Amino acid sequence: MPRARSTLISLEDTPYYHCCSRVVRRAYLCGDDKYTGKNYDHRRGWVEAQILKLTEVFAIDVAAYAVMSNHLHVVLYIDLEMVNSWSDRKVVEQWHKLFNGTDLTQKFAKGDVIEECMVAALKHLIATYRSRLSDISWFMRCLNEPIARQANFEDNCTGHFWEGRFKSQALLDEAAVLACMAYVELNPIRAKMAKTPEKSDFTSLQLRVNAALRGKQPAKLLPFIGNETKRQLKGINFSLQDYLMLVDETGRIIRDDKRGSISPSAERLLNRLNIPSENWVKLAADFGKLFHGPVGSLQELTYYCEHLEKRRRHFANSCQYLG
Repeated sequence: MPRARSTLISLEDTPYYHCCSRVVRRAYLCGDDKYTGKNYDHRRGWVEAQILKLTEVFAIDVAAYAVMSNHLHVVLYIDLEMVNSWSDRKVVEQWHKLFNGTDLTQKFAKGDVIEECMVAALKHLIATYRSRLSDISWFMRCLNEPIARQANFEDNCTGHFWEGRFKSQALLDEAAVLACMAYVELNPIRAKMAKTPEKSDFTSLQLRVNAALRGKQPAKLLPFIGNETKRQLKGINFSLQDYLMLVDETGRIIRDDKRGSISPSAERLLNRLNIPSENWVKLAADFGKLFHGPVGSLQELTYYCEHLEKRRRHFANSCQYLG
């Protein structure tokens, strides 16, 4: 039996989660359908646009994503500090970017006077919205539902577009986060849909590469901040240049038609993570097969399972690849 989502999400253990959704019957409803001869690649653009739109609404940052022909991946960072710092008005304004709210919240957003007898009801609504704006399930719902409605309208049909539940897994340490990001962003290269990172359409990797060529980072993605932990900046504590180099070299190794190896510069990043290069390549190529649940070192996985009172540590043997 699938576990309730609330028993899988523990922000005390990690703010990072990898989520995956598949279309029904795993058909190519967002790509080139060999059975019908139709091409639906434009729907991948819909998904990418919706992912980036939601980063402007939720207190959830996107670290990585890849929109494939029959499924999508996102690596998310839940920013509780941000959502808790929002004023009540800010919470309502954010919620209204996606939903109409109620007459009461609309009145509050306009700055009208709220009757004393309605203040308690308003505060309850605001607390609900605040909780939802940092909730992965609501993020995925707001991602998948509009795409399903748009696709069904285009096909002049009804019914499910996505499989019922999206899959999520906790990423418990830095090694797990970076390995999962690389696995997600290298999806098109593994699937032979692209030969290089800059040609990997509908991925965060393409956004990062294009922005890096201009000396920038994408505003709508969780940034790389190097080793600037002393300044308490929000972001991924690695160098963007080192990460892009590592992913590019890993992609060359994964591809059958192009020889490649991990350079000494990229090896330094792996040494910091305590991951041997051969393990890294295995992680980037087979992350989805190696882990079907929480991901991290054996110690972190043990703490996570004990905290959530999970009796079994699924795929604990795969922890060896994380150093």
